[in-house]
Formats: sequence, structure tokens, C-alpha cells
Amino acid sequence: MRGTQLFNANHDLADVCLSHRFVQGIASGNLERARFVDYVAQDAFFLAAFAKAYASAQARSMETPARQLFQRLGEGVANELNLHREYAAQWGIELTAVSPQAATTAYTSFLDTAATCEAVPQIAAAMAPCLRLYAWLGQQLQPTANPASPYHAWVRTYADPAIDLLAGELEAVLDWPTADPARQSALYRRAMHLELAFFDAFR
Repeated sequence: MRGTQLFNANHDLADVCLSHRFVQGIASGNLERARFVDYVAQDAFFLAAFAKAYASAQARSMETPARQLFQRLGEGVANELNLHREYAAQWGIELTAVSPQAATTAYTSFLDTAATCEAVPQIAAAMAPCLRLYAWLGQQLQPTANPASPYHAWVRTYADPAIDLLAGELEAVLDWPTADPARQSALYRRAMHLELAFFDAFR
């Protein structure tokens, strides 16, 4: 499958994300709360933009399965946002007036452009790294993550098999006949770099 090939080709960046101070701090619970609070606010903004990109991709999809998939993906974003709202309520984080940082804007602009300009299999290549990387990070962190970490719900959420399944559904679109492998590789790699840059913003 193309999704497996692309993730393996970008495993160097996935490994850097896994060992990242921010990600490891979530797992251990040693991450400064202020950094996680900033992350929650920025990620909520990012996810809202991601939902809009899914809606745009859905509107441009001629095939019923694709329209249904992008609708489910948008619903999945809503579930992720629920986690952020829980943290916001717990720690008094304001999510309705977020000023996006440079890393956030770079990623949301990339997604918006892909969703409005690329063919569906290439849109999937721009979007798939987010789901696949987070699912993989959750799975890798869960066995040794500190259950007393105030951020353990983050690990638990992304280790959920439902995230892995949803990532697999999106990755299946990468194998459609209208796929452009070279373009997919470029978009996928760019998205992985943007994921790492997003974590770097909170290190």
C-alpha cells in the first residue's frame, strides 16, 4: 500500500517526532504546563482549519465513497477537539480567540491549498501524515507512558485503534488510479516537516 510506503520513507521524521522533547514530556508528564497550554490552543486552531480542509475536499470529491470518508474524517476532528475542550475547561484555556503562530499558519495554509488545488489522491497525501503520525506516536508511547501524567489522555486518545483505522481509510485513497506518486511523495514529506515544526514551536 502507498500509505505504508510513504510512512516508511518518512520514518526518519517520525522518529525525530517520537524523541522530541515535547512529545516525550507529554508521555512522562514532565512537560511544563505552559507549553502544553499553548499547544492545546494552537492545535485547536489547527484542527478547526483541518476540518475546513476536509469539508473542501469533500465538496470537490465526485465519488460517493470519498465524500463519505471526508465527512467521517471531519467528525473525527470533532472528537479530537473534545479532548482539547476538556483541557481548556480544566485549565482555563481560551480557545475562541487564538492568534495562530507561524508554524500553525504554515501548516493550515498548506492544507487549504492542497484541499482546493490538488486531486483527491494527492489531497490524501497532504492530510494522511497527521493521522498516521499521531496514531503511531500514541501506539509507541502508550506502553511506557506515565499514567499519572496530566497529559495522559493525549496518549490514550491517539493510541486508540479507532485513530489507526481512520488513518488506514484515508491512506487507501492514496492508491486510487488518479494518484500521482511523485506529487504524493512531495506533499507527504512537506506535511511531515510541518508536523515536526509544529512540535518545535512548543519545545
